[in-house]
Amino acid sequence: MKKSIWISLLIVAAILIIGTSQYPKLSIATGYGAKCMASGIFVAGREAISVKENDLDYSIVKYTSSKIDYQERSVTTTIFGIAKQKAIYREGFGCCLVAERQQLPQLKTPSQQKTAISRSWRYPWPDGEGRSDTLFPELNTAKLQMAIDWTFDEPGSKVKRTAAVVVIYKGKLVAENYWKEQSITSDTRLWGWSMNKSIVNAMAGVLVKQGKLSVQASAPIEEWLQDKRRDIKINDLLHMSSGLKWNEDYGDLSDVTTMLYKVPDCYRFAIGFPYEKEPDKEYKYSSGTTNILSGIIRKTLNNDQQYFEFPYREIATKIGMSSLILETDANGNFVGSSYGYATARDWAKFGQLYLQDGVWRGDSILPKGWVSYTTTTARAANGKYGAFFWLNRSGDLPDVPQDMFACQGHRGQRVFIIPSRQLVVVRLGFGEEKFDHNQFLKGILAAFSASN
Repeated sequence: MKKSIWISLLIVAAILIIGTSQYPKLSIATGYGAKCMASGIFVAGREAISVKENDLDYSIVKYTSSKIDYQERSVTTTIFGIAKQKAIYREGFGCCLVAERQQLPQLKTPSQQKTAISRSWRYPWPDGEGRSDTLFPELNTAKLQMAIDWTFDEPGSKVKRTAAVVVIYKGKLVAENYWKEQSITSDTRLWGWSMNKSIVNAMAGVLVKQGKLSVQASAPIEEWLQDKRRDIKINDLLHMSSGLKWNEDYGDLSDVTTMLYKVPDCYRFAIGFPYEKEPDKEYKYSSGTTNILSGIIRKTLNNDQQYFEFPYREIATKIGMSSLILETDANGNFVGSSYGYATARDWAKFGQLYLQDGVWRGDSILPKGWVSYTTTTARAANGKYGAFFWLNRSGDLPDVPQDMFACQGHRGQRVFIIPSRQLVVVRLGFGEEKFDHNQFLKGILAAFSASN
């Protein structure tokens, strides 16, 4: 115990000594702290102490402190007085970082977006929120419960740090559980992090269906027309194979952390990166790529109010994903790379939409063949990645069918879609360092064995 205290004191001393030279990195820590705390409180409705202990409990972020203004709905975060960042909540747009004296554009709340979670227990999920009474003889409920229990920590422990698990089989909610110690329930909005990239995939798909976008068309970005970037296609962006220079290192002052925590316009920042390699030749995971496509969607719609309402009107409302809140940057771009909240059940609805080939209640929300396109391996990705979805073609999860594809986010957020087993499995949490996703899914799958 004494040793850990001394280590902490040494870290604090080091931060104070090198504070001036490392100020940019410390501003990333305070930006992360302010944004996470504000969204945790004002979007997810969680207690500040829970956000501090679970979202801000690692790296130098743990040394930040936050002042919460519940009347202004803002959070100001500092680290030993060296750096400071502020995040504010805007109704319908979630939270964003703001610089001192920065004038934010006036945004009209999307009429389709609902901040209150709609609840109806009269009907089973997904039409309502009730549990299914369907009996599946192939389902071993004891095995399923065992697999879910394995996912959660014992009381007082924080190793696996699972917040929520939802299991959907043949379109029916068959099991779920939540981290009750942290007051996580079926009503709690949880951060998707990079799972939101898959929502941008759906937004692009709707525009393709409407004939307003083509994946084989060059990215319509005026600033790229005079150099080699004019050859980058929408397809290259979706496949993370744009050829643009980019650094996705979250542990330092990098392209991605600068984009998320130091600039007001993620799209404008991301399109400024230079050509590095020929498009479609190298897979390079890039959150900037997603925010470029988010900005292209905004320009394609050519009407900000339509853009703000687009994901709710065309996707969320149609599938009953009523808890969804997609957050924007200060200038009103959806930060599709990282910022969006929904309940675990609603994340499951999004997965079910893709399991059903983009069709919901007979309505083709996504164009025919879009899910097939989404789950086709990007040329340079070696079976790991499709179009803003992760794939298991490479067999990275050896005990899981290779047709599995997934939305995947920071700290262990997952929506697993397994067509061959008619399963959608959601696991959301506050860490994945000691969580084995292969073991988790292996246990879930065993509960649906035909030999039960």
